[in-house]
Amino acid sequence: MEKWFAQRRKSKVLELADREMTLAIDTVTELQKSIDAAQEGNAKDAKASIDKLSLIEHEIDELRRTVFEELTRGSLPSRDREDIMHLVKRLDVMADHVKDSARSVLVLLEAKVVKDIWGKLAEMARDLVKMATTLRSAIEKVGVNPSEAVELAKSLDAIEGHVDEKYVETKALLLKNSDRMNAATLLFLKDLVESMECVADCADDTADYVRILAVARETI
Repeated sequence: MEKWFAQRRKSKVLELADREMTLAIDTVTELQKSIDAAQEGNAKDAKASIDKLSLIEHEIDELRRTVFEELTRGSLPSRDREDIMHLVKRLDVMADHVKDSARSVLVLLEAKVVKDIWGKLAEMARDLVKMATTLRSAIEKVGVNPSEAVELAKSLDAIEGHVDEKYVETKALLLKNSDRMNAATLLFLKDLVESMECVADCADDTADYVRILAVARETI
């Protein structure tokens, strides 16, 4: 009976962690949708995506707390428990940066933003979605195919490089169009592009950790 309960708790922890991974990707997807809508001048759809993102992020916070509670009850080996805890923390930080980005988008819906800038931000958002989905695939492969997990994690470096390029290009557009937008708008755009860059950095940092986990499991 004790073994049965331990197995059920192990399954619950893994199920909760998997749910958080899915939701973390959903926040990035909703951010992309909100920016795409803003680019088209559709404030209603942009706000709907931001509202959905906020609800998802709140659920992620709840899941993080629940996962940590389950981990303290300890049915998993200490190594696996620490690995899950680190991944959950990293995904939570990524979702926080997505939330910060969404808040800037919400404010900017009321501002006059040069359309080319929205377009560049939309390109960044699409790259972020690609990073998030690739990261999830890498995490899923750690326990079943470590070598593939390593390759997937490595591929995030290239995508993160594209985000960096668009980050610089967006900053250049802000400077180029500074006479067409007021100072407050420029400030919020700066906050937005930097928050999005933080999402990419966080995803790439998590991928580095996934590579370490995968390599360690290859040697077992």
